[in-house]
Amino acid sequence: MDEFKLRSIDLQQVQNQIRHKTDGLSSSTLVLRRGQAFTVTINYDGRPFDPLKEKLIFRIVLGPLSVEVPVSRLGHSSLTQWSAVLERSIPDPTGPHGLWVSLSSPASASVGVYTLQMRVETRLTVRTHLLGQFTLLCNPWCPADSVFLQSEDLRTEYVRSDIGLLFKGSLGNIVSRPWSFDQNDDKGVLMGNWSNDYSGGVSPSKWSGSADILRKWAETQFNPVKYGQCWVFAAVMCTVMRALGIPTRVVTNFNSAHDTNRNIVIEEYYSEMGEKLPIGRDSIWNFHVWVESWMKRPDLGRGYDGWQVLDPTPQEKSAEMFRCGPAAVKAIYHQKVDAQYDVPFIYAAVNANVHTVIVRDGKVLTTSIDKNRVGALICTKHPGSMRMQDITSEYKTEMDDSTVRALSTDARRGEGATGRVAPQGLAVSLQLLKAPVVGENISFNVTITNKVVVPKLLRKHVNAQNKEYNRNPTGTFWEAHDDVKIGPKETVTIKHEISFNDYMLTEAAEDSLVNLAVVIEDVKSQERVLASEEFNIRSPSLNIQVQNEYVVINTQQVATVTFTNPFSIAVSGELTVACSGLQEKVQTRLTIQPRETMRMPINFTPRMAGAKMLYASLVLMNPPTVLHGFKTINVQAS
Repeated sequence: MDEFKLRSIDLQQVQNQIRHKTDGLSSSTLVLRRGQAFTVTINYDGRPFDPLKEKLIFRIVLGPLSVEVPVSRLGHSSLTQWSAVLERSIPDPTGPHGLWVSLSSPASASVGVYTLQMRVETRLTVRTHLLGQFTLLCNPWCPADSVFLQSEDLRTEYVRSDIGLLFKGSLGNIVSRPWSFDQNDDKGVLMGNWSNDYSGGVSPSKWSGSADILRKWAETQFNPVKYGQCWVFAAVMCTVMRALGIPTRVVTNFNSAHDTNRNIVIEEYYSEMGEKLPIGRDSIWNFHVWVESWMKRPDLGRGYDGWQVLDPTPQEKSAEMFRCGPAAVKAIYHQKVDAQYDVPFIYAAVNANVHTVIVRDGKVLTTSIDKNRVGALICTKHPGSMRMQDITSEYKTEMDDSTVRALSTDARRGEGATGRVAPQGLAVSLQLLKAPVVGENISFNVTITNKVVVPKLLRKHVNAQNKEYNRNPTGTFWEAHDDVKIGPKETVTIKHEISFNDYMLTEAAEDSLVNLAVVIEDVKSQERVLASEEFNIRSPSLNIQVQNEYVVINTQQVATVTFTNPFSIAVSGELTVACSGLQEKVQTRLTIQPRETMRMPINFTPRMAGAKMLYASLVLMNPPTVLHGFKTINVQAS
């Protein structure tokens, strides 16, 4: 009978990727997870396979490393070493015979692109065959893998889900921003820019998903894409980590301290007129966004496995490089500031005290300390829903949930942490009358209380400054100064309004930020008390409705994007509608008259089944702002 002769090998890509939960990651290359068996089919001619006469040896190559794995008839898959076991042999008297071989990788195998070869040794010949390449990823479904996550719901959310929400804005006016991670899209990444000059690139506010960024990165020979800021960096990193099989979520820290001198104290300076001064390198970002990835930490000893902070927007050098993490969240919670890596910096970002100082001619007039402002809310997207999950208690012990809620409420009222009581019994607070929206006036009250039984003559200084989310404010754009007489035990409330024309920015942004402060001066004693509030001005939202709630893959659907122009002038801009799993984006230019309602029907065809997100953005030129909206849909398989 003829000698054993290899005819073909089938890597069973579709079946293997379904079993490995990598379907959708690639249509051209086999993608697998380590620590789990995969099946290859060997078709051959000649006599039936006889392991005493033929040897089949797989050679698995990763860069300069390789391992040889002989096919055995007995045994089982191994989690500690590569193995190849003959599952079954089917002789076919009329055609090629078939062998089914189960190959397994160790749960600790390196992630990478492997080359698979097979050597066939017979009595007369030795032949080596190149079978192709496969990509090996981490396996959070495998208990022996260092990224194993026990809950199937959490694995679905933090590895397989390609839709998410990013949280921005300010503590009292949180903005939910849709993002498509696109790690299932088959088709230094970013350059940072906080200058407000985005010529030569794309404003960070205009990105809505990772696929466009990663595709542009590849098309430009892996040059940094222009431009990104912290939430964009974090979203793209989340995409990459999920694609590698590492459970990852995007986290926002509101009132995030940037402690440059590592004393866990942030100093803020104000003039006696209420203007925040650019003194010192420390700052408080209204929000900062990083990611957490789930993994074991044997280097830290027992008790520190789980979520690890990775910050793709490192603000300071760590061991002479701009990098940050992985910092164990449990180490931050337990104040283990000697733990690797960069735990002290993240600890300060969520725990630093704020010293607020009023100065005149270089001399300190008053100082106050706030221990609750920094890290007031740390949050992420709730698994399985499009709402926020408060995870502050995973980082901090000082505040329970009720304290956080109270602080958030106080921040909206302009009291609590933002109020100050001077020794004489004088109190002041700021209160926004409603959440500010682009195009409307900002209305707020200054409330002054005299807590003693003698009247006072006061001077009131109110100051508003434009602010970037990650730095101290720029110059004053609005101010008000006047005298106030207040009687014994009296409370006085004074209303102010800042017009839209006063705060309108010149660059398109999705949420402008304002630092508002009031200084009350007792004319007789020269004592001063300050209250301040940093808040964002939200853009109006887009509304999206899907005509048919039963959405089927590869079937054209109709969505309607609705927006009513609230401005007193006509607005024009570009509307973009996209969907995770959608073949392509839909873009159109439009003009909307004052008070007119736009209803824009959009045809789209989803290309992937599962929970997907339809999202829209409208970039307006006048006034310059970016509007967003999203709609979650469940795409059914055909």
